[in-house]
Amino acid sequence: MVVAAPASGSGKTTVATGLMAALRRAGSRVAPFKVGPDYIDPGYHGLATGRPGRNLDPVLVGEHRIAGLFAHGSRGCDIAVVEGVMGLFDGRVDTAGVGSTAHVAKLIGAPVLFVVDARGQSRSLAALLHGFRGYDPTVRLGGVILNQVGSQRHEQVLRSACDEVGLDVLGVLPRDPQFSLPSRHLGLVTAVEHGPEAVAAVDAIAAAVAQHVDLDAVRALASVPSMAVAPWEPQVEAVRDEPVVAVAGGAAFTFGYAEHVEVLRAAGAAVAVVDPLRDERLPAGTAGLVLPGGFPEQHAEALSANVPLREAIARFARSGAPVHAECGGLLYLARSLDGHEMCGVLDADGVMTPRLTLGYRDAVAATGSPLHAPGSRVTGHEFHRTQLSTPHSAPPAWHWRGVDSRPVAEGFVAGGVHASYLHTHPAGDPDAVARFVRACHPFVAGSAGGTVFA
Repeated sequence: MVVAAPASGSGKTTVATGLMAALRRAGSRVAPFKVGPDYIDPGYHGLATGRPGRNLDPVLVGEHRIAGLFAHGSRGCDIAVVEGVMGLFDGRVDTAGVGSTAHVAKLIGAPVLFVVDARGQSRSLAALLHGFRGYDPTVRLGGVILNQVGSQRHEQVLRSACDEVGLDVLGVLPRDPQFSLPSRHLGLVTAVEHGPEAVAAVDAIAAAVAQHVDLDAVRALASVPSMAVAPWEPQVEAVRDEPVVAVAGGAAFTFGYAEHVEVLRAAGAAVAVVDPLRDERLPAGTAGLVLPGGFPEQHAEALSANVPLREAIARFARSGAPVHAECGGLLYLARSLDGHEMCGVLDADGVMTPRLTLGYRDAVAATGSPLHAPGSRVTGHEFHRTQLSTPHSAPPAWHWRGVDSRPVAEGFVAGGVHASYLHTHPAGDPDAVARFVRACHPFVAGSAGGTVFA
């Protein structure tokens, strides 16, 4: 089932995470999902369920892949809980709801559990629910959870409003500050960074949901026939030599999709995790390096202090070996980040700004690289408050049109390095990941020189 809301800030993450954890504690095997390109919520979903949190984003991977990805992530589970994004019908700007929660709910044939922030609501709730249910009758609103309810009398009035439009109330959560997760400039604090406090927060939310939500009614709502769809599998040709691909992890680099490692392995890579906050060297035999996004700006001092790894990465990048850096990884390759010395692969400096850069981008590969042939087209997503303050001279990674239709050149390609603010989903373009693994082949022995990627 899909957990949706009229708007952001209604409590979707709290309710979805609490449901996942409460259902797991009640004996269910729960598959967790998030609509859209979000990286942070799936971390909490993983804590709640003990399984990787996965994303369902038709914009990034194509709507034809959503049902297969859903089936792939649901294998071996009794129930799937999908947390929506923004309001129920909010999708990519200037489209008819493409990528919205409603769009995904229809693609996977799932009913919607509607979470309403009840603060300031009374009988007008009936009009709100009537409007959302009638706006697109092909989306099945199956029940309501009332969040932030102030009193028993308030609950009675809200229940009457739901009765007026014939929607069942499956749960009522009282106002309580402990039913929330910590936030920061790009959303929640990641589960990895929050550590034991994140576990405690999920436990508290799970207990609240178990107490105030009818879990049997939730299971009944979710009991819909399974779609006859084959689970997604990464269809790529594997290399034979199993090159070691190091993937940055730990608290500073948490923005990655679960399918990325799966596609790397399907393409023949042996994946090894390196934590730039702790490890002082790359894994033995590393022939390729992936630096995903995250919050390196929150850990800039500690990242800078790990001089041995910074120097090792700089040497590796300058050897011509394949390096794929997205957003936070791009900043780590810069000369500095908020005044703290970074790897120095990119002749540029990263700084925090008050401006949020956010949105989908239809991009064209400007330069041949380990990931893309020139002219390749992808849809990616930007989400950052940093910028590179010093222009660099390397060829750009991407070209696209900005919201004002002006041409944009973004990222850079230098030797085997492809670095950009743009996040892409590997299930949308598994061939790019396979190309990256093939590019690792000359570096398996660690003795190859620079390579030109056409």
